[in-house]
Amino acid sequence: MRPTITALAGLVACAFVAPATAATYTVQTSFNAGDFSTQYLTEHWLPKIAEMTGGRVEIALTPNGSVVPAKETPHAVGLGVIDGDWTSVNYFSGLEPAFAILGDLISGYDTPQQMAGFCENGPGEAVWQKALDEVSDGEAHLVGCAPYSREALPARVPIRTFDDLKGKKIRAPEGLASAVFQAAGASPVSIPFSEVYGALEKGIVDAADASAYVNNASTGLNDVARYPLYPGIHSMPSMQLSFNREKWEDLSEADRKALRDWFYMAMADLTRVVAEQDAALAAKDAAAGKVEVIDWAQADRDRLRDVARIEWEKFAAKGPLAKEALDANLAYMKQIGLLK
Repeated sequence: MRPTITALAGLVACAFVAPATAATYTVQTSFNAGDFSTQYLTEHWLPKIAEMTGGRVEIALTPNGSVVPAKETPHAVGLGVIDGDWTSVNYFSGLEPAFAILGDLISGYDTPQQMAGFCENGPGEAVWQKALDEVSDGEAHLVGCAPYSREALPARVPIRTFDDLKGKKIRAPEGLASAVFQAAGASPVSIPFSEVYGALEKGIVDAADASAYVNNASTGLNDVARYPLYPGIHSMPSMQLSFNREKWEDLSEADRKALRDWFYMAMADLTRVVAEQDAALAAKDAAAGKVEVIDWAQADRDRLRDVARIEWEKFAAKGPLAKEALDANLAYMKQIGLLK
């Protein structure tokens, strides 16, 4: 059933009830219908829009592919087919090379909060909007951008240090992730996500670029890959919330600010909840002897980042906006002490 916004239950008698004239905006997300993220945002965060906009704005989230394929959402938003999208921008890297850098700077940031800061408080939104203009003919407005989880790396053999990557067969999507693993001495293997469990179980791959620890556990990957690297060393995909430009400009300045604030608050909370679930489950699994959780030393993480930086530069050479996106990330990473 499509979620809609209502006044929050449990407010005191003076609680505001959304008027009949409230505008409802259809936003397609790249989360799947049954994902924890979809359910959590629908239950805990969609209702808060009523509070923050005085009941004038409602959002109906629709799941991945419900209206258009995920990679087509910027164009669909620009045309007004959907009012907005909440999408992992890795889907757009084939449309504009900058999104390979913006969507997941492999081995770049150590925490989702650092990468969210690049957007919310740093130069991220400005260069992101330029890339979004390229794939939406200038008809989509970026509301905000942030990741929510650093993915774990399920492994069926111990990979305790950077040097242990050498020769390991690692399932990774084509693009920047594969390039970084290969440069670090591993052998990337491109297989569909649906085949990851079997590939780990049969030893076709030694490890796999998959998802957050809690998601990997729910799909059984940790049952066949008992040496998960957590917190992860590689992937932290970022998402955007965008609106059709005309509909965005029809909103009041106060409502536009409220929606931006709401997005960053929601993503920060989702990050916190997923991190708590990841940490609790990883500790429980380790205590039960189900897995050996491997947490790389910072020195090994730094070595992988140094290798990855060379691959970032190669991808940045694919277009002027990709170069601008990388330069913006590097400047911010130096600002917060991740790079010298």
